[in-house]
Amino acid sequence: MKNIFIYSNDSEASLKVAGQLKDKLIARGFSVQEKFGADTEFVCVVGGDGTFMHGLQECGFPSIPFVGVNTGHLGFFQEFQPENLDELVEVIRTGDFRVQRHKLLLATVRTQCGMQHSFKALTDVVYKGSISKVTHLNLAIGESFIEKFSGDGILVASSAGSTAYNYSLGGSIVDPRIDLLQVTPIAPMNTIVFRSFTSSILVPPGQVVHIYPDKEFKKSGYLIVDGREHFFENCEEVAVELSDDEIQLVRLADYDFWAKVKS
Repeated sequence: MKNIFIYSNDSEASLKVAGQLKDKLIARGFSVQEKFGADTEFVCVVGGDGTFMHGLQECGFPSIPFVGVNTGHLGFFQEFQPENLDELVEVIRTGDFRVQRHKLLLATVRTQCGMQHSFKALTDVVYKGSISKVTHLNLAIGESFIEKFSGDGILVASSAGSTAYNYSLGGSIVDPRIDLLQVTPIAPMNTIVFRSFTSSILVPPGQVVHIYPDKEFKKSGYLIVDGREHFFENCEEVAVELSDDEIQLVRLADYDFWAKVKS
């Protein structure tokens, strides 16, 4: 018997679907847990893409299957609609699904006092300065200095995040079967005084993207991890790389990434 945890947002529609799914799972002999635990074997997330990412974060990015039921506006990570709950239960019962594995991003922030803070992300990590001011950042990939960037900030996306904020910034859509980092500028300044890159950079696995706030400017800023903001004073460095950890996303046998992009 599988131990299943259902994660849902607080919307009326999502809670209704989550309740229906719970009843159907129990009727088929599954144990539906009230809380995520070490013995959880399968997670169902009811909501949109934001809820899906929050569910991963709340559960600690475990390496067990996650499946999404879409009740939001976007459903890029979700594989089922609310009217297909019987099919979902049957898929869980039979194990007739594919697992799409996504490597996570690992972001490490080092502050002036020597403290380090680490974060995992599925889609992207963004560093921005003050909301109302231009930020000046030094960018390096591995040991190679790239440039002094001036603009609103820098985004580092995984292939899973290529179709999210990255795409709205003019970044490239990447097939999730390709492991890479994509470094995309946010509102770069490209003038006689400031020369910032204006297109995204693709970085292979094993390389670390380093962002150093310029010492001549205030070194406080926001690290935004899968949409969640974290404010840091006296930030010395943000390092982003592909983690060895990965999540397992449930897909049906006929899943096609490019068909999902098109729809």
